[in-house]
Amino acid sequence: MGQRTYPAIAVHRLSELSKAQRTELLTRAEDDLEPFIEKVLPIINAVRDEGDQALAHFAKKFDQSPVSPDAIAATTAEIDAAFDAVGAEMVDTLGYAADNIRSFHAKQLPQSEWSMEIRPGVTVGERVTPIDSVACYSPRGKGSFPSVTLMTAVPASVAGVPNPIILTPAGPDGAIDPATLVAARLAGVEQVYKAGGAQAVAAAAFGTATVPRCRKIVGPGSPWLVAAKRVLANRIDPGLPAGPSETIVLADPSANARVVALDLLIESEHGDDSSAFLVTWSEALATAVAAVVPGYWDSMSETLAGFSSSVLSGNSGGIVLADSAQDAYDFINDYAPEHLQILSKTPREHLPHIRNASEVLLGEHTAGSLANYMMGPNCVLPTSGGAHTHSPLGVHDFMKSASIGEVTQAGYNELAPRVHRFATYEGFDGHANAVSPLRAEAMQSNQPDQQSGD
Repeated sequence: MGQRTYPAIAVHRLSELSKAQRTELLTRAEDDLEPFIEKVLPIINAVRDEGDQALAHFAKKFDQSPVSPDAIAATTAEIDAAFDAVGAEMVDTLGYAADNIRSFHAKQLPQSEWSMEIRPGVTVGERVTPIDSVACYSPRGKGSFPSVTLMTAVPASVAGVPNPIILTPAGPDGAIDPATLVAARLAGVEQVYKAGGAQAVAAAAFGTATVPRCRKIVGPGSPWLVAAKRVLANRIDPGLPAGPSETIVLADPSANARVVALDLLIESEHGDDSSAFLVTWSEALATAVAAVVPGYWDSMSETLAGFSSSVLSGNSGGIVLADSAQDAYDFINDYAPEHLQILSKTPREHLPHIRNASEVLLGEHTAGSLANYMMGPNCVLPTSGGAHTHSPLGVHDFMKSASIGEVTQAGYNELAPRVHRFATYEGFDGHANAVSPLRAEAMQSNQPDQQSGD
């Protein structure tokens, strides 16, 4: 085998970029979904009309997987066999990760109910309950992701979702990745179905003879999955925006170039639709990182090194050279990355300047790989600038709250005149009448007015 050659790592100097060029640097693969929306519409319609037959057809077409319509659901026997297939060490590793993820998310659980007397005789509060049914999506296009299965299904179980399911594509052998099946059981979920991409979203949105209809779907995926979520947002809650992987490594002059290079490659190997940037104001560090990255590509498979080098040589990755630390912070806050690693001898000095990032990992020991698999915080994170307004996936994504109110006669006497004035100002007679003397008259009657008749 000949020596590998790689394209040069792109260098983007912020001070030399036009406004349009800076905007292009902030763009992600799923920002323009129009081409994908056109492609997913017939898939969605087919699943709506043909159900399991369509799921089997698309499994063969897109995943080269011979799934029959009557074998969409993983059986108990398949899950049992998966434990032997992955071996005791991998089962232990998955269990270790599940324990950490469960401990972290258990801490997120809100009070099931609380109340307070906000005024004399006026009690208000909140009651939190789990969503009835949630689909957890675990992608497989560029590999298998039992880690995502744990990160979605464990908080669903912690939240108490009564009917969580897992959707994941089958492989070329027609079977689900065995570690994913093990992860499902360790998370407390036994309903696992062979469906991927847009067709999985449609199956959860409409339901099929095998796949139950769900209220919400969570989990990351390709632009096909993201496009289907957008199209079906009126049928199923699409959850937070979670598309192709993206990362920024913020490194100051004290950072170790080799550690920076290692962490820069973590998310870039997911595919050429990923994004990965080193952001620094140290030209010396940038030069050193660019010099050592090819050596690490050589230690990766040719396919994954190809993904990574493609990302780092274009507009979706490379080295962003800032004029100052503040310039670097401003770019990061504009970008709002999915993953942010801060590599520095004093990483916490930089943390107060970061407003927009889905995950922030501090210091040279906190490799992104640790967070992706088993530190405990969720690795399903908002992408494409979603960190401006969204939070990481957590227990709260599997729950919803209802406001509770109760008013005594004394409380009513205090609130009613003020509400009557408010409603009258806004011109709503029904609102005003409900807190007028008409209410007192109505309450003095044991029975509503009735007219006699035959």
